[in-house]
Amino acid sequence: MSYRPKTTLEQWRILQAVVDYDGYAKAAQALNKSQSSLNHAVAKLQSVLGVQLLEIRGRKAYLTEAGEVMLRRSRYLTENVESLENLAENINQEWEPEITLAVDLAFDRNLLYPALQQFIPESRGSRLKIIDTVLTGTIDAITEHWADLVISHQVPVGYLGEPLVDMPFVAVCHPQHAIASMPSPIDAEALMQHCQIVIKDTSNKPQEQSGWLRSENRWTVSQFDTAIDLLLQQIGFCWLPLHKVSKYIENDELYVLNINGSTHKRLSSYLITPQPDNIGPGTRLLSDLILAQKQITVA
Repeated sequence: MSYRPKTTLEQWRILQAVVDYDGYAKAAQALNKSQSSLNHAVAKLQSVLGVQLLEIRGRKAYLTEAGEVMLRRSRYLTENVESLENLAENINQEWEPEITLAVDLAFDRNLLYPALQQFIPESRGSRLKIIDTVLTGTIDAITEHWADLVISHQVPVGYLGEPLVDMPFVAVCHPQHAIASMPSPIDAEALMQHCQIVIKDTSNKPQEQSGWLRSENRWTVSQFDTAIDLLLQQIGFCWLPLHKVSKYIENDELYVLNINGSTHKRLSSYLITPQPDNIGPGTRLLSDLILAQKQITVA
């Protein structure tokens, strides 16, 4: 006898919304449904499962331990259904009207431009959105599937990435900054006393799980160019991609710091297709052109 589900995808989506929007009121507004209908759906879900998923404390609903487990598993279910529906839409589809490419800010754009130039005459009018991302924000583009292609310096668990090139980083400051006159190699503990300039994570929920020395005294900017401008004003030090600062180093406008145990760093870059089964012909072509450019660069 075939199995008949006791629950519906809509019930699980409502539960997810209640948690994601921090309560029934905001979830109802986001889903364009009445709050009472959401209450009823969650109550029925708990009833048919025989498991309490939410508990009310004051005016807020909180997940129980069982609810946390069930919610996490339900996300896989709804994501798989969404992926399946997208796949159906993409079967026999025409050239996609828009392609989104997320590129980590540290990646050298000069390595990307030749592929984009080749893509233009073949794009059949497809609009291309190129979004700058940083750190966890780049990972979000992959795991949340909002980009068709992603150039990232990390490959999340469960995804595959085609290696592109390595991006060398150096720590730099102004030649007249006090750090530049410190005995070399510079002790990391001593360096932490100075202002460090860091690049803002583009994720809504940043996770500082990577990177190098993080000073308590730091300034955050959104672009490498802003960081360089501050450095040229003798403000702080910063780890930056070598391709962004090489000309300043050559002109003695910036000074490369020799940090004890951490002189140079390299980040490997990868081209990742978050949903390889769901891409259209335009995305596939752009991916091929980017990978082909990698072969030219290596040669």
